[in-house]
Amino acid sequence: MLNSGDGVLGIIDVEGVPAGAMLGMRETLRDQMVLTMAKKTLIRRAWKKSGRDLEALEALLDGVTIPMLVQSDSLNSFQLFAELEKTRTGRPAKEGDVAPEDIIIEAGPTSFPPGPIVGEFNSVGIPAKIDKGKVAIQKTVTAVEKGQPISADLGLMLSKLEINPIEIGLILSGAIEGGTLMSADSLDLDLDGFTSDVKTATSGAFNLACNIGWFTNETIPALLSKAAGEAMAVAVEASIVNGETMPILISRAQARMLALASQLDSSALDDDLSSALGSAATAAVAAPTETEAATVEDTPAAEEEEEEEASFGGLGDLFG
Repeated sequence: MLNSGDGVLGIIDVEGVPAGAMLGMRETLRDQMVLTMAKKTLIRRAWKKSGRDLEALEALLDGVTIPMLVQSDSLNSFQLFAELEKTRTGRPAKEGDVAPEDIIIEAGPTSFPPGPIVGEFNSVGIPAKIDKGKVAIQKTVTAVEKGQPISADLGLMLSKLEINPIEIGLILSGAIEGGTLMSADSLDLDLDGFTSDVKTATSGAFNLACNIGWFTNETIPALLSKAAGEAMAVAVEASIVNGETMPILISRAQARMLALASQLDSSALDDDLSSALGSAATAAVAAPTETEAATVEDTPAAEEEEEEEASFGGLGDLFG
């Protein structure tokens, strides 16, 4: 009998798993857990002898046809379930198999060329016909409802459609960890969705804390950065001169000066200002395309500029 210790102890149903597949699965999982085959009678006897709760064992054995004990000291119950779920795979249906879910055949073309297979599909209730040189399923149908047996002929046709409805694998029925019994349903978590929900909640909580000014070790850096940015913006708008604002204020004044100078006649500009305007124009404006050049030539902007520039006698007229 396995000794659960402080780890996880569970029951696996291995019904329908071929011997070859079983050997491969056990080899893959050997480093993480111990798997032991035993009959139900022997399991109950050992369980009772160990002083464990027989009701918990019966809950684990409920619905299990061929049991296998599993024990792990390195995984918790949720991790154990997730690892065992990776062994699930589908196999073709055989006569006498029961559909685990509704088996639905979708309408649409298949890869089969015209031939007797059309009649074979129709004989098992799958409506088929020839369409554009291929066999096509005429409409979506439920071939077998959940819990109903699958005939040999239908199983063969499902296999031809690459539908393998019977799942096999090391299916965990439940586990006991720290004295707590957990069913497989409670262990089946959407880990990706759970992780996404946690990230969303964390981000939302962080944003809320920052917006209401809630000081914590996590929010203080963001709040200080925000406060520093807002203080800088206020200081610049108020033209407060200090070591931090001076570069911004000078840059803004430079840009405004160049914008004003660009409206003047070139005769009113000295060499340094003309050079500055040329450098700014080269950096800010790329070479115009043919369409842009044509647009500029077609507009009377040059005439308007000449009229405006005629009113200025130079920089002296602007500033007295």
